[in-house]
Parts: sequence; structure tokens; C-alpha cells
Amino acid sequence: MVRAIEASGAEVVTVAVRRVSLDRTQEEGILYHLDPSRFFLLANTAGCYSAEDAMRYARLAREAGFNECIKLEVIGDQQTLLPDVAGLLEAARTLAAEGFTVLAYTNDDLVTALRLEDAGCAAVMPLASPIGSGLGLLNPYTIRTIKSRLSVPVIVDAGVGTASDACVTMEQGVDGILMNTALAQAGDPVAMAHAMRLATEAGRAAYLAGRMPRREVAVPSSPTTGMLP
Repeated sequence: MVRAIEASGAEVVTVAVRRVSLDRTQEEGILYHLDPSRFFLLANTAGCYSAEDAMRYARLAREAGFNECIKLEVIGDQQTLLPDVAGLLEAARTLAAEGFTVLAYTNDDLVTALRLEDAGCAAVMPLASPIGSGLGLLNPYTIRTIKSRLSVPVIVDAGVGTASDACVTMEQGVDGILMNTALAQAGDPVAMAHAMRLATEAGRAAYLAGRMPRREVAVPSSPTTGMLP
């Protein structure tokens, strides 16, 4: 796991508070292997199906020694793992008012993203496609629109399956990608992590460079000046 994280170049690692032991002395636990001086540990509320549960685990993480940052998840449907928007907004407002720095996992809906920003979220994390699906970026338009309208960072969370997905996602101008399953279920997680790093860097560089315009007709790419008759 640590080798894959290192190969990815990631500086932030999320920890599901509800699903792991918070005892850093247990060798079989994930926290034992993550050096907080090397990685920023971001607690998340994965597996919470109500605002009340999500807020309880966020507070538990803070009491257990995590920082004020929380990746907020409030799941609304067990099969698709899509968020419960009403519960998410409720928890986001409350936790932000309590001093948490809230990064909210959400769907790719612009209005929801705007409401989360208004609720005090420090970052909004729309999905590319359902968690663990590996389907890649299903709707580039919505992600671009969210990024263009929000003033807080936009980090795509969930659905990236391979390096080309990561590159296309970063080409939309987003600030980053959170991924797990694409690495964990790869044939070679360390090699895939390295590929994801290269793809993420390439996608960001392409976005900053600015792509050529799309056209519906062919345009000669070579000069016509001085062309032989």
C-alpha cells in the first residue's frame, strides 16, 4: 500500500474512520503504516448513511487526533453509493459551523455543488462515475461547468479506472483526483499508481497549455504559401 502511495506522488491519504482501527500502535491497522510527517491524513465518513452518523464520525476523528479537515460522505443509496444530498448539505453546514474544513463528496450536479459552497465547504468533490465502478468520466460537461462556477477547489472523487481516465479528468481543469479502487484492484498497484501520476500530470499540463478548438470540417495543417501549382 505504502509503495503504491509513494509511486502515485500523492501527498494526501484518506482514512475511513468508520472502517479502520484508530489505534496507531496496531501493526495490522492502516494508520500504523502511514507516517503523518510524510502524508496528510484526511479522515472521511465513508459508510455513513445519515447526516447524524457522518457528523458523529467526523467529531470522533477530531477527538482521535486527526486534523480539522474532513472528507464528508453521506450515502443515500446502498447499490449506487450516490450521495444523500439533503443529508450532505445538513452535515456540511453543521460541521463547517463547528470549525471543520469540509471537503464534500457529491454527485456531478451544479446546483448541489453551489449549495455546498454556500454551506461553507472548503472543497467540492463531484464523482466522475459511481464509486468503485471504474467507468471513468461519464459527463465532462458537468465537471467543467462545476469547476467554472465554483470559487473553491474541485476534486473529482470516484469512478476513475485507469490512467487515460485520469488524464481526461484533469483536462477538464479540476484541481485534483481522489482514487482508490483503480489502484487497489489493478494487476500491479504500484505500476498503476505510477501511471496515474504521469497521466494526472499530463492532463493538468494539457489543460494549462490549452487544446486546439474542435471543428466539424477538416483544416489543412501544412502551410499553403508558396505551394507548387
